[in-house]
Amino acid sequence: MKNWKSAALSSVLVMSMVLTACSGSSGTGASASPNAGGSSSPSTGSTGGGSTKQSTIIVGRGGDTSSLDVSITTDGESAKVAQQITETLLRYKEGTTEVEPNLADSYEVAADGLSYTFKLHPGIKFSDGTDFNAEAVAFNFMRWHDPNSPYKFAEDSFDYYNDMFGSKDNRVIKEIKAVDSLTVQFILNKPQAPFLQNIAMTFFGIASPTAIKEKKEKYKENPVGTGPFIFKEWKRNDSITLEKNANYWRKGLPKADKLIIRSIPDNSARLSALRSGELDLMEDVNPDDAKTVEGDATLQKILRPSFNIGYLGFNQKKKPFDNPKVRVALNYAVDKNALIKAFFGGMAIPAVNTMPPSLLGYNKDIKDYPYDIEKAKQLLAEAGYPNGFDRELVFYAMPVPRPYMPNAKKVAETLQAEFAKLGIKTKIESPDWATYLQDLKKGEKDDIFIIGWTGDNGDPDNFLYPLLDKDAIGSNNYAFYSSDPLHEVLQKAQSNPDQKQRADLYMKAQEIIKADAPWVPLVHSTPLLAAKKGLKGYAPSPTGSETYMNIVIE
Repeated sequence: MKNWKSAALSSVLVMSMVLTACSGSSGTGASASPNAGGSSSPSTGSTGGGSTKQSTIIVGRGGDTSSLDVSITTDGESAKVAQQITETLLRYKEGTTEVEPNLADSYEVAADGLSYTFKLHPGIKFSDGTDFNAEAVAFNFMRWHDPNSPYKFAEDSFDYYNDMFGSKDNRVIKEIKAVDSLTVQFILNKPQAPFLQNIAMTFFGIASPTAIKEKKEKYKENPVGTGPFIFKEWKRNDSITLEKNANYWRKGLPKADKLIIRSIPDNSARLSALRSGELDLMEDVNPDDAKTVEGDATLQKILRPSFNIGYLGFNQKKKPFDNPKVRVALNYAVDKNALIKAFFGGMAIPAVNTMPPSLLGYNKDIKDYPYDIEKAKQLLAEAGYPNGFDRELVFYAMPVPRPYMPNAKKVAETLQAEFAKLGIKTKIESPDWATYLQDLKKGEKDDIFIIGWTGDNGDPDNFLYPLLDKDAIGSNNYAFYSSDPLHEVLQKAQSNPDQKQRADLYMKAQEIIKADAPWVPLVHSTPLLAAKKGLKGYAPSPTGSETYMNIVIE
């Protein structure tokens, strides 16, 4: 058995938060305007010594949450909110993907890797006043685990649980036991190397069983957790308001009394709102606006550690994308360096593989398909399409900015022009974000699409298995790519505790993917954020979502 201190969990990605303040005089930051998310200007309170701090923090982002029950989502915007309300057994240290205690104080791992026993922190309560205990943990995991759970409502789907812990016919977890009130045990069907990394993911935050039982299908609109903030109000496509959990188990936190998370789709409009004082912190600054932020003495620039992939996917449910030669041909038709120069302000690198270079097992020997229109034409002719396709393709481009893709529509327009050189006609469509994700999952409307992924846990399995394994079709495998050789390799890598052997397996996996070309990997970006000069205590995570409980504006 291994305890917390001796259990060796090598952090594959240990990144420090980069917080670069602009030069200029120090400012306290303006108060939010009265129309910020429909709220009044945030009040200030004395912190002693004559200084004051804002009691309300307003964060701006590009898209709305799809559901407040994060267990039925896979999108980062939902995770950003959920992390403030629900908490996980383990969490990632600030600015990294290294796990540390959270709701669990410690754990033990069986020598054979087939059981994990967690000791829970005593005295924690959900914000509805009910007890957090082992029974609550077991209830949540069984809700996700059991396909026939009475607490799986309407069209709810626990895709992320299936992605991380196996589909119903191939479960990693066999049983979850509440040994006593503060001890919960997971019994596995097979070892899983990234098990602890997976447990720490925001999507497995523990919710109040009482709230789920009482609210049922309405729970997704009114979540209850143990976290630093309590849900108050959701104005669709506008704002989500959270209030301080006065009984939060970590004393002295959160530092703010109220948190408002606003949705402002346009990056430039969001920056204007920050500069005018309507926001305190914003996601997804246009790379071209970096100099504007640096030149504003009232603002600071923040860089999120790069840990993502933006890609162009091919829907292999539809012809001609069931033909790998067609997919390879379109890889040759994409000038990644030109895209980076035009739309990323140089704050990205071309993506060669489907996972970032910082990860265990990254295959640096794989060479990218170079930009070569003539080669693309040759391959299309060999595939039987010398004059392009006999129909117009539906090209889905994201309606919201994402950290890995600040302006998907502009990128799509550029690619549209490149594909036209091959005789390929495309029609760009951008439905609302929730519809966009559902359409990609079904694969009935799109032919090609732009999307991406921000890693959740620092393990290569989190990039390859949920995005490209055949088990993830109908979830995050939007390309509907199915490869038995890849599946076999990924299964072996998941269950092998030897990191060197896992690295070798992942390098083999990337060779298979490169040859089959289910995507055009486009970029690994360095996301840019901005905040008021006086904002402190914010540590951006490489996973794309982090707690706001330490934020203070002085």
